[in-house]
Amino acid sequence: MDTHEQPPAEDLAQLIARLKDAYGVSDSEIARRIGVAPATVNSWVHRKRGTGRGPNKDKLRALHREFPRFTEAEIFAAAGRATPGPLSSDARERILALIEELTDEQQEMTEVQIRALVERNRSLPS
Repeated sequence: MDTHEQPPAEDLAQLIARLKDAYGVSDSEIARRIGVAPATVNSWVHRKRGTGRGPNKDKLRALHREFPRFTEAEIFAAAGRATPGPLSSDARERILALIEELTDEQQEMTEVQIRALVERNRSLPS
């Protein structure tokens, strides 16, 4: 390996294996604590993520909340997702106020642009 190369990134299955070791929990316990079916965690462990979008951001954030030894950035990277930024209630209000001043057509165009950015973030390599 070249000294400048990064080691291979950890995937979600590997992170969950470390999480289970660190916390002494099962797939079922992880599922219960983050509010998903045990089959969902099992699919992550066996690298079967279904639609290709990967785990829902709220479930990834729940992993961090329930198992805080793992950072949100670390969890999102393992899932192959960019970490979404926080949105304060003040920022939400400012953004909505701006959007409300746009025409219907401009609002639709803005929504399309935002959806494209979100999809791009979902597909970024870890």
